[in-house]
Amino acid sequence: MARPTRARDRLVRVTALTAALCAALLPLGGCLGTDAVRRRPIPQADLSPPADLPQAPAGAVPAMPAAFAGQRIGTGTVKVALVLPLNGQGASVGNALRNAAQLAYDEAQQPDLTILVEDDRGTPDGARDATQDALRQGAEIVLGPLFAGNVQTAANVAKTAGKPVIGFSTDATVATRGVYLLSFLPQPEVDRVVEDSVAGGKRSFAALIPETAYGNAVEAEFREVVARRGARVAAVERYPAGAPGPAVERLARVITGPAATADALFIPETAEAMPAVAAALTKAGFSPGRVRPIGTALWNEPGLFALPALQGGRFASPDRSGFSSFSGRYQARFGSVPPRVASLAYDAVTLAAALARQYGSQRFAETTLTSGSGFAGVDGTFRFRPDGQSERALAVYEIRNNAAPVVSPAPRVLAKPGI
Repeated sequence: MARPTRARDRLVRVTALTAALCAALLPLGGCLGTDAVRRRPIPQADLSPPADLPQAPAGAVPAMPAAFAGQRIGTGTVKVALVLPLNGQGASVGNALRNAAQLAYDEAQQPDLTILVEDDRGTPDGARDATQDALRQGAEIVLGPLFAGNVQTAANVAKTAGKPVIGFSTDATVATRGVYLLSFLPQPEVDRVVEDSVAGGKRSFAALIPETAYGNAVEAEFREVVARRGARVAAVERYPAGAPGPAVERLARVITGPAATADALFIPETAEAMPAVAAALTKAGFSPGRVRPIGTALWNEPGLFALPALQGGRFASPDRSGFSSFSGRYQARFGSVPPRVASLAYDAVTLAAALARQYGSQRFAETTLTSGSGFAGVDGTFRFRPDGQSERALAVYEIRNNAAPVVSPAPRVLAKPGI
């Protein structure tokens, strides 16, 4: 793996395997010569809703039995804990994450790691026991768990021992100093799509938000980023999950007709519930050509791309090409389709391998993990903030005629922190 450098135009000769790894994950500037791989036309990857229990894709089958607890991957000197639900709640996803970790280790060309695979049984108590066991064996960092409550419990144990955690939960409230979330957090998606809208001239935003935990999280971020970008919030309406009609009627004066005062409508709704919202908007006379609908990565579902109320709508999501390539390699190795979150374990292990190789005794130090330049992963560039949350370089897609092409590519380099 190449050492990070600012000489981005330097030619680097790599084998096909090394190219795949470098495209997957290295500190920025550490990998060159992989654009051809990234630019290949690829089918759209399905993006599951950001829930603590991701669903396996349709047609996916277990690739391996759930018998990994206590198993080790590798024999290196740097020990890393991988805490996952290998039995109980979330076991199918947990075992897929374990497979992704194996793939990352193999594609890193046998790095100096020993990955201690521990089963948290899908429970906080199990996460506590698994983390304690891994730390007793000498783990220097904990990768996982998957669920928010389990991340909290594992973090309590790890922090007592002075070890960092990279969890896979999408609940930003469990992030804190030394407890980092490598996941698909909705807040960066809200930032990206609002910023794209403001850059395109939108100045007045309305929002139609479900009364869910996800809705609560994104509403706060929506209000903050609109204000930060010098725009205004014209109106916000909340609605009980599955019953958007009355809220749409209340919002109609702001988003319909020639007197509409909003020029963008934020709808952070799931793919399953969006058709009902779209139908209510159409019934109310909503015109997406007059007021642009915008959303998060929850919209990255082909079944939504024909809805009349979403034509011309935009959403922010990770770049599709990286996951498509990863998914192909995973299927070739394990004979099944990986769940969308499997790339998180791949990136976490590859990150651990890269840091162990390049940073010696400071490999998992806070200053190393929170590097402002970030790291390049399967789903694009990401970085950890000191507060434990993560930021990602996201693309913006526009829905048009049963498709959603990229209208603003994901940047290769993240903006300076705080901008």
